[in-house]
Amino acid sequence: MRSHPRRLSVLVVASVCLIWLSACTADPEPEPPGAAEPAEAPELTVDPVGQIIDLAADPEGMVFDPVTGLLAVAVRDPNRLLLVDGATGQVQTEVALPGHARHLQLAAPGGPVLVPGEDSNALIEVALPSGATTTTAVGDYPHDATQVGSGLVVVGDEMGGTLSVVEGGEVIQTFDDLTQPGGLAPVGDLVGVIDVAEFSLSVYDIAAGERLGRVAAGDGPTHLVADNRGHLLVADTRGDALLSFRADPVEVQATLPLPGTPYGLAYDAIDDVLWVTLTATNEVVGFDMSSGEPRELARFPTVRQPNTVAVDPESGRLFVVGRTTGELQTIQS
Repeated sequence: MRSHPRRLSVLVVASVCLIWLSACTADPEPEPPGAAEPAEAPELTVDPVGQIIDLAADPEGMVFDPVTGLLAVAVRDPNRLLLVDGATGQVQTEVALPGHARHLQLAAPGGPVLVPGEDSNALIEVALPSGATTTTAVGDYPHDATQVGSGLVVVGDEMGGTLSVVEGGEVIQTFDDLTQPGGLAPVGDLVGVIDVAEFSLSVYDIAAGERLGRVAAGDGPTHLVADNRGHLLVADTRGDALLSFRADPVEVQATLPLPGTPYGLAYDAIDDVLWVTLTATNEVVGFDMSSGEPRELARFPTVRQPNTVAVDPESGRLFVVGRTTGELQTIQS
């Protein structure tokens, strides 16, 4: 399945205002919900499609590099980064990590891989294909990291409520106006950040050192990617929806209901297709983003607990890992 990009027109979404009526009692207010998490996936009822191979314990973070053809996968017990041949599924290199990682991004095609070591408070940059590492101390519990157009790396320190801006192995700037940063995505020199405690999307101008704006982002957003038009596509994991935002000015464009607890995201920039994992149903769904409205193109059954998806934009090959089973699934879309 290969598609041809078309221009995406702006979608208009009616906002819904909720009015809370408080009762005249002394009962304490309920605790607000915490950060959204992927669903605990049920046992499989449908066989996964494609090629399935055993990989390693607790695979989750994953990203594909089109230059080297390597798929980087973060695993645990012990903590390490596996560099896997995307064509064969065979592990080429294992890189020891000082802490576990949940999410990976490429700094640029060809690498390095940006690895936030959550329990080591470090950003590890892994060169491709060699696996050589550079480690930078950052804030408390780094969860995601991305590189903006200027080459600066931005790290979301989830438990510290900060963004660390890294250059040349040093933190050169810190933003401290978030509560619990989750997913990050770059739009040129801007970066979009999900606050998983405040259920919001913020956009920062890194060069100017300022936040451009913040908007509500559903009932429990977790991760985001940017598309070819610089729009930010957000998984509202608790809200069972896919959200679309402009980056500048920061504003919501569209909401697409998506039952199944969406979590993992991967964007194919060649075909303008967004892939989303549904953790409650063990599925991955592809959406054509080139028309005026996201259009479902394909839906595949996956391995159990598909928290992460990656895509090879040249071939359209999809990669999904099963956190429960330690399996790597390859799908030719």
